Amino acid sequence: MVILPMPSRIVSGLRPTAVNSVLAEVKALQAQGRDIVSLMRGEPDFPTPAHITTAAVKALAEGRTTYPDNRGEMKYREAVVAKLDRDNGVTYDVSEILITTGATLGLHCALTALVNPGDEVLLPNPVYDAYQSPIRLTGAVPKPVSSVIENGRFALPLAALEEAVTPASKVLLLNTPWNPVGTVFTRAELEAIGDFVLRHKLILVSDEIYEAITHGGAKHVSPASLSPELRESTVIVNSLSKTYAMTGWRSGYCAAPKEILDAMFLVLQQSSRGPAMFVQDASAVALSGPQDCVDAMQAEYARRLDVVMGELTGIAGVKPLAPEGGFFVMADTRALGEPSDVTRRRLLEKHGVVVVHGSAYGSQGEGTLRVSFSSGATLAKGLERLRAGLLEPRG
Repeated sequence: MVILPMPSRIVSGLRPTAVNSVLAEVKALQAQGRDIVSLMRGEPDFPTPAHITTAAVKALAEGRTTYPDNRGEMKYREAVVAKLDRDNGVTYDVSEILITTGATLGLHCALTALVNPGDEVLLPNPVYDAYQSPIRLTGAVPKPVSSVIENGRFALPLAALEEAVTPASKVLLLNTPWNPVGTVFTRAELEAIGDFVLRHKLILVSDEIYEAITHGGAKHVSPASLSPELRESTVIVNSLSKTYAMTGWRSGYCAAPKEILDAMFLVLQQSSRGPAMFVQDASAVALSGPQDCVDAMQAEYARRLDVVMGELTGIAGVKPLAPEGGFFVMADTRALGEPSDVTRRRLLEKHGVVVVHGSAYGSQGEGTLRVSFSSGATLAKGLERLRAGLLEPRG
C-alpha cells in the first residue's frame, strides 16, 4: 500500500472556486436525471469572430507551431502597445508587455513578483473569488476591503481602504469593471484610489478583463492612464477572453514598468512558454483588426441586460442592481430574510436554475445573487425558473 504524502500547508489552505463548488452540486443533480438551466457562468456564448479564426488557420498553414518568444511574439506585443494607446490612453514600450496564457497566469506572475510571504494584498469585498488562491500560493495574505451599496451600485469607500491598509500591505488588487458586482469605477473614484495607492507606496494590480463590456454610458478608465506616477505603480492584467469571445484560446497580456515586468517574466518562464504561436498571431489580429464585432456583442449584452432587469423588477423582496459593466446582475435579496446560499440552493434544488450566492465572493456580498446573462440560448428559460423561485412563498 502506497502512503501518499499530505498536501503542503499552502495547498491545504486552498478552496475550490465558487463556480466549481456549485458545478459539483449541479452535476450530482444532473446525474439523477434533473434538467438544470444555468445562469451562472461568465463565458460569452458568441463564436470567436471569423477574421480571428481565419488568422489562426493561416498561421497554422504557415507552420507557426514552434516555440514562441517566451515574452510574447513581437507582432502581438506591438498590437497590445497600439491597443493600450488607442483605447486606454496610456503609452508603453514593447519591453513593458508580457504575453500570458490568460489573465489568471498574468495575475499569478504579478503577485509572485511583487509580494513576500506575510505581505497583505488588499482587495474589494466582495470580489471574484478566484483571486484568493494566487494570493495564498505566494504566502501572502488576502486583506478584504469592505464595500457598500450606495445609489443602486457597489462602491469602495476611501475610508474603508484607509481602515484596511497596514504597514504589511503591498498590493491593491482592483477589478474594473468589477466582477461580480458590475461597478465601473469612475475617473474620480479611480483618482482617489490612485492617490491612496501612491500615498501608501502600494502597487496597483488592475484586472481589466471586462473593459469592453459596459452599459448605460459607463466608460472604462485604466488607472495607469491617470498620471505618470500611477502608471509607474500599476500592473495592467487583461485577456482577450471576454472582449473577443476567446475563452478557450487562453491568450492574455500584462503591461507594467520594465523593472516589474522583468520580474514577472522571470516568474512566467518557470512554468509557461506562453500561448501557441498561431494563437498569438490571431490575437494580434483581434486587437489590430476591425472592432465592429466587439460593438455587435456589446449591443446584444445590452439587450439581454434589459431582459434580466425586466424579469427581476417587481418581485417582492428582490431588487436587481443594474450593472455598469460585465454580464452579471446582482439581485439584492436581503429583504427575503434568508442567507444567500440558502436562496441559491432552494432555486437549484426546487426550480432547477443555477445562480451564485453573493457570499461566495465575500461577506459584503451576503444577501445577493449573481445572475449571468452571458448565454442567450438559456436566458429566457432560466429567468422563467428564477422568477418563479423568487416569487414562491417561503416558510
